[in-house]
Amino acid sequence: MSGLPALFRKEMLRFWKVVVQTVVAPVVTALLYLLIFSHVLEAHVEVYPGVSYTSFLIPGLVMMSMLQNAFANSSSSLIQSKMTGNIVFVLLPPLSYLEFFLAYLGASVIRGLVVGLGVWVVTLWFAPLELPHLGWLLAYAMLACAVLGAVGIIAGIWAEKYDQLAAFQNFLILPLTFLSGVFYSIHSLPPFWQAVSHVNPVFYLIDGFRYAFVGHSDTDPWLGLLVAGACFVAISALSLTLLKSGYKLRH
Repeated sequence: MSGLPALFRKEMLRFWKVVVQTVVAPVVTALLYLLIFSHVLEAHVEVYPGVSYTSFLIPGLVMMSMLQNAFANSSSSLIQSKMTGNIVFVLLPPLSYLEFFLAYLGASVIRGLVVGLGVWVVTLWFAPLELPHLGWLLAYAMLACAVLGAVGIIAGIWAEKYDQLAAFQNFLILPLTFLSGVFYSIHSLPPFWQAVSHVNPVFYLIDGFRYAFVGHSDTDPWLGLLVAGACFVAISALSLTLLKSGYKLRH
Protein backbone atom coordinates (compact mmCIF):
# COMPACT_ATOMS: atom_id res chain seq x y z
CA MET A 1 0.00 0.00 0.00
CA SER A 2 3.02 2.33 -0.34
CA GLY A 3 1.54 4.12 -3.35
CA LEU A 4 -1.73 4.96 -1.64
CA PRO A 5 -0.51 8.01 0.36
CA ALA A 6 1.19 9.52 -2.70
CA LEU A 7 -1.85 9.16 -4.94
CA PHE A 8 -4.16 10.38 -2.19
CA ARG A 9 -1.96 13.45 -1.64
CA LYS A 10 -1.92 14.13 -5.37
CA GLU A 11 -5.74 14.04 -5.47
CA MET A 12 -6.00 16.28 -2.44
CA LEU A 13 -3.64 18.84 -3.94
CA ARG A 14 -5.54 18.73 -7.22
CA PHE A 15 -8.73 20.19 -5.78
CA TRP A 16 -7.08 22.29 -3.07
CA LYS A 17 -4.97 24.21 -5.60
CA VAL A 18 -8.21 25.63 -7.02
CA VAL A 19 -10.08 25.94 -3.73
CA VAL A 20 -12.11 28.94 -4.90
CA GLN A 21 -13.61 26.84 -7.67
CA THR A 22 -13.93 23.55 -5.79
CA VAL A 23 -14.98 24.74 -2.34
CA VAL A 24 -15.91 28.43 -2.24
CA ALA A 25 -18.13 28.36 -5.34
CA PRO A 26 -20.37 25.49 -4.09
CA VAL A 27 -20.72 27.22 -0.73
CA VAL A 28 -21.85 30.45 -2.41
CA THR A 29 -24.31 28.51 -4.59
CA ALA A 30 -25.86 26.82 -1.55
CA LEU A 31 -26.09 30.18 0.22
CA LEU A 32 -27.99 31.62 -2.74
CA TYR A 33 -30.45 28.72 -2.62
CA LEU A 34 -30.97 29.36 1.07
CA LEU A 35 -31.48 33.09 0.67
CA ILE A 36 -34.03 32.65 -2.11
CA PHE A 37 -36.07 29.72 -0.78
CA SER A 38 -36.03 30.73 2.87
CA HIS A 39 -37.09 34.30 2.00
CA VAL A 40 -39.99 33.11 -0.16
CA LEU A 41 -41.26 30.14 1.89
CA GLU A 42 -40.24 30.77 5.51
CA ALA A 43 -43.56 32.35 6.50
CA HIS A 44 -45.69 29.95 4.44
CA VAL A 45 -44.30 26.45 5.00
CA GLU A 46 -43.87 24.40 8.17
CA VAL A 47 -42.86 20.85 7.29
CA TYR A 48 -42.48 19.54 10.84
CA PRO A 49 -44.16 20.95 13.97
CA GLY A 50 -41.94 23.52 15.64
CA VAL A 51 -39.30 23.38 12.88
CA SER A 52 -38.92 26.47 10.68
CA TYR A 53 -38.56 26.02 6.96
CA THR A 54 -35.03 27.45 7.10
CA SER A 55 -34.02 24.85 9.69
CA PHE A 56 -35.59 22.18 7.48
CA LEU A 57 -33.83 23.43 4.36
CA ILE A 58 -30.27 23.79 5.68
CA PRO A 59 -29.52 20.05 6.16
CA GLY A 60 -30.79 19.34 2.65
CA LEU A 61 -28.54 22.00 1.15
CA VAL A 62 -25.53 20.78 3.12
CA MET A 63 -26.08 17.19 1.99
CA MET A 64 -26.78 18.18 -1.62
CA SER A 65 -23.53 20.13 -1.74
CA MET A 66 -21.58 17.22 -0.30
CA LEU A 67 -23.08 14.75 -2.75
CA GLN A 68 -22.45 16.85 -5.83
CA ASN A 69 -18.88 17.74 -4.90
CA ALA A 70 -17.88 14.23 -3.86
CA PHE A 71 -19.08 13.04 -7.26
CA ALA A 72 -17.41 15.91 -9.09
CA ASN A 73 -14.03 15.31 -7.45
CA SER A 74 -13.41 11.74 -8.55
CA SER A 75 -15.21 11.97 -11.90
CA SER A 76 -13.52 15.20 -13.01
CA SER A 77 -10.09 13.97 -11.94
CA LEU A 78 -10.37 10.77 -13.97
CA ILE A 79 -11.81 12.38 -17.09
CA GLN A 80 -9.19 15.14 -17.05
CA SER A 81 -6.40 12.59 -16.69
CA LYS A 82 -7.83 10.54 -19.57
CA MET A 83 -8.34 13.54 -21.83
CA THR A 84 -4.88 14.98 -21.23
CA GLY A 85 -3.17 11.60 -21.30
CA ASN A 86 -1.49 11.82 -17.90
CA ILE A 87 -3.53 8.86 -16.63
CA VAL A 88 -0.59 6.78 -17.84
CA PHE A 89 1.53 8.13 -14.97
CA VAL A 90 -0.99 6.70 -12.51
CA LEU A 91 -1.29 3.36 -14.32
CA LEU A 92 2.42 2.72 -14.84
CA PRO A 93 3.50 2.52 -11.16
CA PRO A 94 2.81 -0.79 -9.38
CA LEU A 95 -0.37 0.47 -7.75
CA SER A 96 -3.08 -2.07 -7.00
CA TYR A 97 -6.61 -1.36 -8.15
CA LEU A 98 -7.60 -1.18 -4.46
CA GLU A 99 -5.05 1.59 -3.81
CA PHE A 100 -6.33 3.41 -6.90
CA PHE A 101 -9.90 3.17 -5.63
CA LEU A 102 -9.14 4.20 -2.04
CA ALA A 103 -7.06 7.22 -3.06
CA TYR A 104 -9.71 8.66 -5.37
CA LEU A 105 -12.50 7.77 -2.95
CA GLY A 106 -10.69 9.28 0.04
CA ALA A 107 -10.06 12.58 -1.72
CA SER A 108 -13.71 12.72 -2.82
CA VAL A 109 -14.90 12.16 0.75
CA ILE A 110 -12.61 14.89 2.06
CA ARG A 111 -13.76 17.41 -0.54
CA GLY A 112 -17.40 16.58 0.11
CA LEU A 113 -16.95 17.01 3.87
CA VAL A 114 -15.03 20.28 3.46
CA VAL A 115 -17.75 21.74 1.22
CA GLY A 116 -20.47 20.50 3.57
CA LEU A 117 -18.73 22.08 6.55
CA GLY A 118 -18.38 25.33 4.63
CA VAL A 119 -22.08 25.40 3.75
CA TRP A 120 -23.01 24.62 7.34
CA VAL A 121 -20.81 27.40 8.72
CA VAL A 122 -22.25 30.10 6.45
CA THR A 123 -25.81 29.03 7.33
CA LEU A 124 -25.33 29.30 11.10
CA TRP A 125 -26.55 32.91 10.94
CA PHE A 126 -29.92 31.81 9.56
CA ALA A 127 -30.97 29.13 12.04
CA PRO A 128 -30.01 28.12 15.59
CA LEU A 129 -27.42 25.38 15.93
CA GLU A 130 -29.12 22.20 17.12
CA LEU A 131 -27.65 18.73 16.71
CA PRO A 132 -29.78 16.26 18.64
CA HIS A 133 -28.15 13.29 16.89
CA LEU A 134 -24.47 14.00 16.17
CA GLY A 135 -23.70 10.34 15.55
CA TRP A 136 -26.24 10.15 12.74
CA LEU A 137 -24.78 13.30 11.19
CA LEU A 138 -21.27 11.85 11.03
CA ALA A 139 -22.47 8.47 9.75
CA TYR A 140 -24.62 9.89 6.98
CA ALA A 141 -22.08 12.54 5.96
CA MET A 142 -19.26 9.99 5.56
CA LEU A 143 -21.45 7.41 3.85
CA ALA A 144 -23.02 9.91 1.44
CA CYS A 145 -19.66 11.27 0.30
CA ALA A 146 -18.33 7.73 -0.09
CA VAL A 147 -21.32 6.63 -2.18
CA LEU A 148 -21.12 9.57 -4.59
CA GLY A 149 -17.32 9.41 -4.69
CA ALA A 150 -17.59 5.78 -5.84
CA VAL A 151 -20.24 6.74 -8.40
CA GLY A 152 -17.87 9.45 -9.64
CA ILE A 153 -15.14 6.86 -10.17
CA ILE A 154 -17.50 4.79 -12.32
CA ALA A 155 -18.56 7.87 -14.29
CA GLY A 156 -14.94 8.94 -14.80
CA ILE A 157 -13.97 5.49 -16.04
CA TRP A 158 -16.97 5.19 -18.36
CA ALA A 159 -16.89 8.69 -19.88
CA GLU A 160 -14.57 9.23 -22.81
CA LYS A 161 -15.21 12.95 -23.18
CA TYR A 162 -16.56 15.83 -21.14
CA ASP A 163 -19.96 15.73 -22.84
CA GLN A 164 -20.57 12.20 -21.61
CA LEU A 165 -19.60 13.14 -18.07
CA ALA A 166 -21.88 16.19 -18.21
CA ALA A 167 -24.74 13.99 -19.40
CA PHE A 168 -24.10 11.59 -16.51
CA GLN A 169 -24.29 14.46 -14.04
CA ASN A 170 -27.21 16.33 -15.64
CA PHE A 171 -29.45 13.31 -16.26
CA LEU A 172 -28.62 11.18 -13.23
CA ILE A 173 -26.94 13.02 -10.34
CA LEU A 174 -28.88 16.29 -10.49
CA PRO A 175 -32.34 14.67 -10.79
CA LEU A 176 -31.57 12.23 -7.99
CA THR A 177 -30.49 15.05 -5.66
CA PHE A 178 -33.15 17.63 -6.55
CA LEU A 179 -35.97 15.05 -6.39
CA SER A 180 -34.91 13.58 -3.07
CA GLY A 181 -36.55 15.98 -0.62
CA VAL A 182 -33.93 18.72 -0.39
CA PHE A 183 -36.57 21.46 -0.60
CA TYR A 184 -39.68 19.59 0.53
CA SER A 185 -40.97 16.63 2.52
CA ILE A 186 -42.12 13.67 0.43
CA HIS A 187 -45.30 13.57 2.52
CA SER A 188 -46.42 16.64 0.58
CA LEU A 189 -46.36 14.58 -2.64
CA PRO A 190 -49.17 12.43 -4.09
CA PRO A 191 -48.95 8.71 -3.17
CA PHE A 192 -47.45 7.71 -6.52
CA TRP A 193 -44.56 10.17 -6.25
CA GLN A 194 -44.00 9.22 -2.63
CA ALA A 195 -43.50 5.65 -3.82
CA VAL A 196 -41.11 6.85 -6.52
CA SER A 197 -39.12 8.84 -3.95
CA HIS A 198 -38.63 5.70 -1.85
CA VAL A 199 -36.82 4.12 -4.80
CA ASN A 200 -34.33 7.00 -4.88
CA PRO A 201 -31.33 6.11 -2.65
CA VAL A 202 -30.35 9.78 -2.34
CA PHE A 203 -33.65 10.42 -0.56
CA TYR A 204 -32.54 8.19 2.33
CA LEU A 205 -29.21 10.03 2.60
CA ILE A 206 -30.85 13.44 2.83
CA ASP A 207 -33.67 12.29 5.08
CA GLY A 208 -31.31 10.60 7.54
CA PHE A 209 -28.96 13.56 7.54
CA ARG A 210 -31.85 15.93 8.25
CA TYR A 211 -32.88 13.72 11.16
CA ALA A 212 -29.52 14.49 12.78
CA PHE A 213 -30.31 18.22 12.63
CA VAL A 214 -34.00 18.51 13.50
CA GLY A 215 -34.89 15.16 15.07
CA HIS A 216 -37.60 14.48 12.46
CA SER A 217 -37.52 12.33 9.34
CA ASP A 218 -39.86 10.84 6.76
CA THR A 219 -38.45 7.32 7.22
CA ASP A 220 -36.62 5.31 9.85
CA PRO A 221 -32.97 6.50 9.88
CA TRP A 222 -31.84 2.90 10.44
CA LEU A 223 -33.56 1.91 7.19
CA GLY A 224 -31.85 4.80 5.40
CA LEU A 225 -28.49 3.71 6.73
CA LEU A 226 -29.11 0.16 5.57
CA VAL A 227 -30.13 1.27 2.06
CA ALA A 228 -27.19 3.66 1.75
CA GLY A 229 -24.77 1.04 3.05
CA ALA A 230 -26.02 -1.53 0.56
CA CYS A 231 -25.67 1.01 -2.26
CA PHE A 232 -22.10 1.78 -1.23
CA VAL A 233 -21.13 -1.90 -1.17
CA ALA A 234 -22.68 -2.53 -4.59
CA ILE A 235 -21.20 0.59 -6.21
CA SER A 236 -17.77 -0.03 -4.69
CA ALA A 237 -17.81 -3.62 -5.95
CA LEU A 238 -18.61 -2.39 -9.47
CA SER A 239 -15.89 0.28 -9.28
CA LEU A 240 -13.28 -2.27 -8.16
CA THR A 241 -14.34 -4.68 -10.89
CA LEU A 242 -13.91 -1.99 -13.56
CA LEU A 243 -10.53 -0.96 -12.17
CA LYS A 244 -9.32 -4.55 -11.96
CA SER A 245 -10.32 -5.24 -15.57
CA GLY A 246 -8.76 -2.00 -16.82
CA TYR A 247 -12.01 -1.06 -18.57
CA LYS A 248 -11.41 2.10 -20.66
CA LEU A 249 -8.19 2.72 -18.74
CA ARG A 250 -5.69 0.11 -19.89
CA HIS A 251 -7.48 -0.97 -23.06
